[in-house]
Amino acid sequence: MNEHVKSTGKCPVMHGGNTAMGQSVMEWWPNALNLDILHQHDSKTNPLGPGFNYREELKKLDVEALKADLRALMLDSQEWWPADWGSYVGMMARVTWHAAGSYRVTDGRGGANTGNQRFAPLNSWPDNVNTDKGRRLLWPIKKKYGNKISWADLIALAGTIAYEVAGLKTFGFAFGREDIWHPEKDTYWGDEKEWLAPSDSRYGDVTKPDTLENPLAAVQMGLIYVNPEGVNGKSDPLATAAQMRETFARMGMNDEETVALTAGGHTIGKCHGNGNPANLSPDPEAAGPEFQGLGWINTHGRGIGRDTVVSGLEGAWTSEPTKWDNGFFKMLFEHEWHLVTSPAGAHQWEPIAIAEQDRPVDVEDPSIRRNPMMTDADMALRVDPIYREISLKFKDDQDYFSDVFARAWFKLTHRDVGPKSRYFGPDIPAEDLIWQDPIPAGRTDYDVVAAKAKIINSGLTIAEMVSTAWDSARTFRGSDKRGGANGARIRLAPQKDWEGNEPARLAKVLSVLEGIAAETGASLADVIVLAGNVGVELAAKAAGFDVEVPFVPGRGDATAEQTDADGFAVLEPLADGFRNWQKKDYVVSPEEMLLDRAQLMGLTAPELTVLIGGMRVLGTNYGGTAHGVFTDRVGALTTDFFTTLTDMAYTWVPTGSNSYDIRDRKSGATKYTASRVDLVLGSNSILRAYAEVYAQDDNKEKFVADFVAAWTKVMNADRFDIA
Repeated sequence: MNEHVKSTGKCPVMHGGNTAMGQSVMEWWPNALNLDILHQHDSKTNPLGPGFNYREELKKLDVEALKADLRALMLDSQEWWPADWGSYVGMMARVTWHAAGSYRVTDGRGGANTGNQRFAPLNSWPDNVNTDKGRRLLWPIKKKYGNKISWADLIALAGTIAYEVAGLKTFGFAFGREDIWHPEKDTYWGDEKEWLAPSDSRYGDVTKPDTLENPLAAVQMGLIYVNPEGVNGKSDPLATAAQMRETFARMGMNDEETVALTAGGHTIGKCHGNGNPANLSPDPEAAGPEFQGLGWINTHGRGIGRDTVVSGLEGAWTSEPTKWDNGFFKMLFEHEWHLVTSPAGAHQWEPIAIAEQDRPVDVEDPSIRRNPMMTDADMALRVDPIYREISLKFKDDQDYFSDVFARAWFKLTHRDVGPKSRYFGPDIPAEDLIWQDPIPAGRTDYDVVAAKAKIINSGLTIAEMVSTAWDSARTFRGSDKRGGANGARIRLAPQKDWEGNEPARLAKVLSVLEGIAAETGASLADVIVLAGNVGVELAAKAAGFDVEVPFVPGRGDATAEQTDADGFAVLEPLADGFRNWQKKDYVVSPEEMLLDRAQLMGLTAPELTVLIGGMRVLGTNYGGTAHGVFTDRVGALTTDFFTTLTDMAYTWVPTGSNSYDIRDRKSGATKYTASRVDLVLGSNSILRAYAEVYAQDDNKEKFVADFVAAWTKVMNADRFDIA
């Protein structure tokens, strides 16, 4: 007997959980298409069960009692993790900042909306050192209120209450963030293999911040935004300012908001670097069971209070670090600064000369005063001409600074929550904000049947109706709940001019549908979706099935004034495998881009499969190309795509990097053509299993029903009023 078989056969337990090198599928076949991104957040991981409704639980929450408990926590110093100056306001602001600050507008991922700071990799990022302690301090409150408050909401609220305790009048707060229950492991945070690796690999040219690789926003692996010590850890405030401008823009912030958030974030609290970082225990994911989910424990000396090590920088920014004021700007501009090294070896700025009374007191002993400090990002506010002008304005007008910061903080903590219709609670601001993508309410009292009749008689083709509805809805991102068909923004800049929306075809279709909307009293948003539904119904009938695609009226039409054109630019699709199109060739494959879009749209692998098969036979390919149109009955909702894909009467011959001939095996004649996205449904073992289901002779009706269900899901993805 083989010795390896004998030795491994002694124990029935699969050691390493099938994760050792050479045992996982992706390690054996690293070039295989990884569908894991479509399998995230399976309901089986949720311990609360399928019947749990967070919105219903929120209705039971005593919001004022919760806020009172949080206020009490801010001043309740614990022996195991003492509060600086007896206050946790700085710590809790940081916990919230670092949860919300991972958001990026490029793909809407990151942010505080899901409570993902509890899981790897975020819980163990170097920039998140000791946020684990903040969450552990919040645990008694989470335990008390249980299911009535999610971790995501509690983490977002903690920092907001911290600023209130410090003296800021906040802008408001909305509940409604639902927790996830395992890591979002397929979110792309960069391809570096070590924390804080030099950022050069993220840039085409590190001296040109706009060359930062999309969709990334942070400048180095394991950071929230920029390195506090400077570009790649080398102090240069002007270079840091350039990185700040780009990375904050990728968080959805302008220059004024960037200055406000940087200064406001540093108005309370301090940096911790009074010790040797080498003495810290591993991060939470790597620490042993005796650490019970905590990481970065200082194993030498007290390791707490004044001896804490976090960022490695050491000191407070202001004279009164638990008070909301404009002390940050006074400190920054009323002193001259020079570069020094913290006890932990980090580069930071300290004043050349400072009066004793302007120095903050020690976090534990008020009889001792310490030097304040500034990071490279703080100094950037002084040396960058634009940031400097904004900073001086804030310095001279505390009320204006407070208002701008309060609004920017609200935006930071709510940007990924989605539209205002998803907000819950008593503290929702009445003001509508442009970044909330406001949409007026639509009518529901018009005659839907009459509208459908007009669409049927409009002269539009099935492909035109379905493609336009799809293009309108496909912008939806489940990551931050932006985009979608509601609002009919496909008729407005910038969407009406996007290459992927085929502007000429779009203008033709919209001119017809706008007339129908005016005649019936329906919104154009409703008519666009209704026309797509009509197209699907006609196609199903052509295949021999009478179906009615579900439709709920009530979408509204947003105006240009309600639309942030620059903010919507990030929603432009660069590829859409469902319509067999991509703008150009990319480093990643077309099928990988397909998975990314499908995941953002909230689709599962079976839904992806049925939608592609249906869209191909409906003739919805971009520009009317023939790739993947494996049918002689274009416009009929048949299973022809799948029967052809699985038919061994054909061979598949590459003719380019993203094109293939489908040839008759006997004659050699080319019958069809295909793209990589088409053929991956036959080559990937998992997707092929789904394709074979729809290729079966007995599943024609199932295919139509499943396509209608998936189509309806896409059309209604942004209808939070009917969810």
